[in-house]
Amino acid sequence: MDVESAWAARDNRVIGDRIDLLIGPIGYIRITSRWLFADGEGWRKNVAPTMTASDRADLKMARDMLEKPSLSARLTGAMSIPIEKGLALVPARCSRLIGRITQAAIRKALAAAAGTLRSNHRGPANNGLHSFLVTLSGAGAGVFGLPALALELPLATTVMLRSIAAIARSEGHDLNDPRVRLECVQVFALGSPATKAPAPESGYFAVRAALARSVAEAARHMAQQGAISKSAPALVRFVTQVTARFGLVVSDKVVAQAIPLIGALGGGGINLLFIRQFQRTARGHFIVRRLEGHYGEAEIRRQYHHV
Repeated sequence: MDVESAWAARDNRVIGDRIDLLIGPIGYIRITSRWLFADGEGWRKNVAPTMTASDRADLKMARDMLEKPSLSARLTGAMSIPIEKGLALVPARCSRLIGRITQAAIRKALAAAAGTLRSNHRGPANNGLHSFLVTLSGAGAGVFGLPALALELPLATTVMLRSIAAIARSEGHDLNDPRVRLECVQVFALGSPATKAPAPESGYFAVRAALARSVAEAARHMAQQGAISKSAPALVRFVTQVTARFGLVVSDKVVAQAIPLIGALGGGGINLLFIRQFQRTARGHFIVRRLEGHYGEAEIRRQYHHV
């Protein structure tokens, strides 16, 4: 048998939607991939490993956290009906003020992400402490109503960010990476529940896809500049997108705190509900990102809908 016939007799490899063609003495080339393998051993090293039972269980838990409403989210949905009616009575001038305060809170969180989330500490996240601090700040601001929002919201948002970052770190992510720090801020968009019926763009991967470009550009800017510039287009776009979803949370919070007598209870309760929702979302998101780092984004997205 000549060399050409010997090559033809060898089987090409088919793996899912990928095809490895034997093209001669240089080895296999994988269609739809940038990888070129010199021999079978090289091919085996680059194939994504089979997902373990433990990782499959983690992925299922993450999907449940990200797609199935938690108790906090269900309670929030129930409260949104009267709260939305109350919000309709808020003057347009106040609505614009709330929008500016919300954007300022996200900017403060982004500045904290750029400047101080750089710990290599490992260990479980201290969710209880962060929840207590956020609840306390909400209760205190509730006593004074809307005027206290400009001080309380940035403080509560930064504490929430610390909790989210601790969860990311506990899942093995490096907070020295600008993209990881930005993804901590991104959780405010991923975890903000919609006030209406689920829309096609409301799913976890859909929201991630909508934010992907702004996250990548903002991370590149942070890596190159090492500082936050309020006027940088990449950061402006990122803040605007996150604020648009997080603003739904703030609107509910404002109306709850504006109710006489129960403002303190409403402010503290709303803060507790939502930090728990963001903690849950953060855990799910960073589990998915950890698994994507091991198995590849395409494989995890495929498995996500089948576990």
